[in-house]
Amino acid sequence: MMRGKASNVVFDIETLAYPLEAFDEQQQSYLLKFAHTDEERTEAILRLNLSPFTARVLAIAMYNPDSSQGKVFYQNPTSGPHQLDDGRVECIPGSEEEILTNFWEAIALFSRYVTFNGRSFDCPFLMLRSSILNVAPSRNLLPYRYSSSEHCDLLEQFTFHGACRKFNLDFYCKAFGILSPKRNGMSGLDIGRLFLEGEYQRIAEYCLDDAKATAELFRRWQEFLEAPDVDRRTVTMRRGS
Repeated sequence: MMRGKASNVVFDIETLAYPLEAFDEQQQSYLLKFAHTDEERTEAILRLNLSPFTARVLAIAMYNPDSSQGKVFYQNPTSGPHQLDDGRVECIPGSEEEILTNFWEAIALFSRYVTFNGRSFDCPFLMLRSSILNVAPSRNLLPYRYSSSEHCDLLEQFTFHGACRKFNLDFYCKAFGILSPKRNGMSGLDIGRLFLEGEYQRIAEYCLDDAKATAELFRRWQEFLEAPDVDRRTVTMRRGS
């Protein structure tokens, strides 16, 4: 991935909760506090995948929409670094700490990063998870919400910051005629099973597919919807004049 003054990078993450048994009795009671039925218990356990305090990072895919090159940092104790997509994407295995360290080194090279629902999930998850593991972030992933110049969260853009209904990535891809990453019937619910089965490569490829689909949505947004950011100081001065 080339460094550039106006370069963009898309990133996506895959996470997996620790088993409920990994927490002590007090923590388990707290996590299941409102689960009174078997169905509620199942839902509560699934939600553990969404918190950096109960889950870990399995993979981070980074994809440059300008060069169609990228990297996937992922947990895989059985493989070394290798190439995908005719050498355009490099898969780099490592521990969770190594994944996060590699991510922070790479994200610092780009002026704008692109996510899908990153402001509500990926970005705070990575920052908090890094702090838990004593990995220093290289930048603030939660800058000013209403500017897309540093962080372009496409879910925020396509809903005009909550003014319109939200849809998932699969739905937006189908609406824009983009190949959906869910086309093979796989979803985030399969990640735990694949990890237990040692299918680390499939997790990496699934994460990369999400990043590629997000990159295609970003190109569509750039072409038709991106508008130059207005200098907020100018707006303030005009209102006060």
